[in-house]
Amino acid sequence: MRYKLSDIAQILAQPIARDANRVIQYLVTDSRNLVEPKQSIFFAIKGPRRSGSAYIKDLYQKGVRVFVLDEPFDTTDYSEAVFFTVTHTVAALQTIAAHHRAQFSIPIIGITGSNGKTIVKEWLYQLLQPDYRIVRSPRSYNSQIGVPLSIWQMAEDHQLGIFEVGISAQGEMQALANLVKPTMGVLTNIGDAHDEGFKNVQDKINEKTKLFAAATEVIAATDFIPEALQTNPIVVSWGSKPLLTPGHPMPTLQLLQQQKQAHHTVLLLQYHAEPFSLKVPFTDAISIQNVITCVLVMLQMQYDIAIVQTRVMELQAVEMRMQLRKAINQCYVLNDSYSNDKLSLSLALQFIQEQANQQPIIAILSDIVASGQPAQSLYQEVAQLLANNQVKQLYAVGPDISQYFLNELNQPMQFAVLCFANTEQLLQHLQETMFQQSYILLKGARKYGFEQVAHWLEQQVHQTIMEINLTAMVHNLKLYQSLLKPDTKLMAMVKAFGYGSGAGEVARRLQQQQVDYLTVAYADEGVTLRKAGIYLPIMVMSADAYSFDAMVNDQLEPELFSFPILHAFHDYIAKQGLTDYPIHIKLNTGMNRLGFDSKDVPDLCKWLSQQNRLRVKSVLSHLAASEDPTEDAFTQEQVNLFDDACQQIEIAIGYGCIKHIANTAAIRRHPEWQFDMVRLGIGLYGADATTNPPLPLQPVATLKTTVAQVRMVKAGETVSYNRSGKITRDSVIATIRIGYADGFSRRLGNGIGKLWIGGQLAPTVGKICMDMCMIDVTDIPNVKEGDQVEIFGKHIPIQSVANAADTNAYEIMTGISLRVKRVYIEE
Repeated sequence: MRYKLSDIAQILAQPIARDANRVIQYLVTDSRNLVEPKQSIFFAIKGPRRSGSAYIKDLYQKGVRVFVLDEPFDTTDYSEAVFFTVTHTVAALQTIAAHHRAQFSIPIIGITGSNGKTIVKEWLYQLLQPDYRIVRSPRSYNSQIGVPLSIWQMAEDHQLGIFEVGISAQGEMQALANLVKPTMGVLTNIGDAHDEGFKNVQDKINEKTKLFAAATEVIAATDFIPEALQTNPIVVSWGSKPLLTPGHPMPTLQLLQQQKQAHHTVLLLQYHAEPFSLKVPFTDAISIQNVITCVLVMLQMQYDIAIVQTRVMELQAVEMRMQLRKAINQCYVLNDSYSNDKLSLSLALQFIQEQANQQPIIAILSDIVASGQPAQSLYQEVAQLLANNQVKQLYAVGPDISQYFLNELNQPMQFAVLCFANTEQLLQHLQETMFQQSYILLKGARKYGFEQVAHWLEQQVHQTIMEINLTAMVHNLKLYQSLLKPDTKLMAMVKAFGYGSGAGEVARRLQQQQVDYLTVAYADEGVTLRKAGIYLPIMVMSADAYSFDAMVNDQLEPELFSFPILHAFHDYIAKQGLTDYPIHIKLNTGMNRLGFDSKDVPDLCKWLSQQNRLRVKSVLSHLAASEDPTEDAFTQEQVNLFDDACQQIEIAIGYGCIKHIANTAAIRRHPEWQFDMVRLGIGLYGADATTNPPLPLQPVATLKTTVAQVRMVKAGETVSYNRSGKITRDSVIATIRIGYADGFSRRLGNGIGKLWIGGQLAPTVGKICMDMCMIDVTDIPNVKEGDQVEIFGKHIPIQSVANAADTNAYEIMTGISLRVKRVYIEE
């Protein structure tokens, strides 16, 4: 279903003076997700620090001609464009989507809750797809922006919609409920996520259940929802506990018994009066809950129990995040077979293009199944997406996508194409020489089994990995940005391999987020970033004469901290015949590490005022104890010395420069010391010893490994070197694949360190070995070889590991060995 621009104007109650017959097919809220400019509307949404209107010029140059905005904008240079000025841009987006939703009368399943929304949505898609053409939310598109973009995908051929809806505060649900208007509701659970946005649990319940105003029934678990909701007459429940509703002592679907096996769980259920068994291919409690919710949805949709039993056993785990992994021949592979539709393809291409920079991009795509769109127009749009994102080679797998590109072989194409009927044919054709220093996007419908291709492409190396969640990093960045004054710049610290996270990958995402400056410790780190396509200004903290060539060649800016290094760099710049080369002056105000002392400032000012080769870009100093309230008087003294020196320097040089002294802790504790710029370091990665004011940081790095072996050890025996682990009871000991060569400190041996396995903490036993360590899993049932173990991450904060090792989070992060594979995650 396509709209004309005149239709959009009518929906928004806006006048229109030109282009009334322009076809509108795409609603764009992110300038990177541009498919067909001439058929797009860009919604200039205001963010906490930047407005979408800043991207209008670039989009206009790319061919976009329709814009929606809610703030004044000079349209003088945009004579061919149509501008709709509305009260609120997001509300306008929702209004258009609501009109589109009203054109359809198909059944809609609306899912909300504190957790599990995306999993339930994707499993319902797997279970129901054989019988329906389904439109569903891409990935976790459940926000005020994501929901309308999901609704916009609805097309005439769709027979069922499945949409997830998430809220974080009072008053957010009504607008989304008006959009989705589900005929069946699913409430996964009510937990403590986003508690800060509601007065109490009852307010949260009232707000979330507004989604179900038009629903005839709501599927919910009585074991995981408050009592107040159990008495609602439209709630159809499952659970193991009696209901409170008079006359209805048990839920509609009863969980009578469950028996966990090594790789599956057998459930005994009863639907109304009919008992049946269900074999579930998962063993963890959360997956069991989500499966039962999906089962009740199917039963309420009149599915036979036999069909339910068969399809549940075919369920596959949902990987909710895009993962960028190292692959053969210095390649990276992005395995995003989590979903396969146009919007998720656009998101994946956007992510991989940001990471690839100038390196070639190869796409391996399967047919897009059940899109509800004619194949010709569907793959025409896919081809445009690939071209827009600089894909150089396409491997097309499946009859539909292959047929389209085979028909187009005589047409000019911006990328090379090879077509295959199925995955087996592709695997027979592949050779390692086809992939050299490239970024590979792997995106296929579930039935194509692209995990075989991923296995072929990925390097099979050390099973210990560190996941770097780039989405969480951006979340943390925005939290700190929200504490800044509007004009305060932000310098991000990416030294020491991005605090162990991978400097290039981290820097690319920070560049995309438009931070103002990057900082590295040494020039070679800056050179690496330049080679990775980073064009932001980069300050080098530890400049020396041997690095001058590299810095100038790659336009790196040195931090100069003494007269000898200042004079040496000045002489080098003079020999090169350069002027106004940017430098950063480091002052020592109490850290006593590097920097000009206060007594040196008059001579420094005199020298700076008498030369023109160097231009002072910024003046900085380092706070020694900004996180410690007991040292606030000392910190204030540092700031006073810094402020006085900066004033002297600016008077001497005759122009203003950027001044910065605040680090991660000071951003939170001392907003009055922001000056012109702040430096964000460990907080960017989710670790900050400061607790006031509270800040809901997310862990960026998760260090994981696996169990290599499990053995019984009798009381009186010992474990590890020097018989250091004394066993006092018959125990189950698991050997895991991480040791001090990976960065797991020897200080964490002998029970000091604790690791997360099977939903519990397990203490180390004996000394940490070079490549392995042992943990006591006696009280944790069913631990087996291959089980995943978390060293730090979601369940074990890195600060806890640092405390146990009597160090700080910096040392833990930067100490993770480079032999530990980094996997980059985008949620």
